[in-house]
Amino acid sequence: MVDFSIEKPYWQKGCGAVCGVDEAGRGPLAGPVCAAAVVFAPGTQIPGLDDSKKLTEKKREALFPVILEKALAYGIGFASEREIDTVNILNATFLAMRRAVEQLSVRPDVLLVDGNQKPHIGACEEVTVVKGDAKSVSIAAASVLAKVSRDHKMLELDAQYPQYAFRQHKGYGTKLHYEKLAQYGISPVHRRTFLKKLMGEEPHE
Repeated sequence: MVDFSIEKPYWQKGCGAVCGVDEAGRGPLAGPVCAAAVVFAPGTQIPGLDDSKKLTEKKREALFPVILEKALAYGIGFASEREIDTVNILNATFLAMRRAVEQLSVRPDVLLVDGNQKPHIGACEEVTVVKGDAKSVSIAAASVLAKVSRDHKMLELDAQYPQYAFRQHKGYGTKLHYEKLAQYGISPVHRRTFLKKLMGEEPHE
């Protein structure tokens, strides 16, 4: 299970606001990428918290309000499918991370970023943590906020474009999703750079 072992050295150095940052939705064919930033006070307890990928949807939904309540500060940011097509998925992910960090009500002293690439937000020191969502409480909490927030956004898109069954696959490249693309073509919320083989078709309203 995740713990505060990565955060503790920074607290001991006097960093009061250690912020975990993670994203959700880099791989899907449709919809935005989402990022979240979370700051906890030392010793905050969130029973059952883990890497969002290891949790059931029901558990993530249950943890979401608990994280919001117990966090000293949090932010949730999106980058749209059009931004993904314009600047590429990596830069769009960094853009979503920047937007999440900018929403924090406290200035972070250090960002613990899941993965091996720094977003270069410029607000403070940035430290990459490979598989950080399975190690750090702060990053795991950010992974849950990002995943749940993106899932909720995909449910909104499902209501707008019910023919694509976004509720079921959340935009990922499942067999069902490709079947819907073959039947209905590319929608305005698809990532066109992810669907180059289908680019001969115009978006369907």
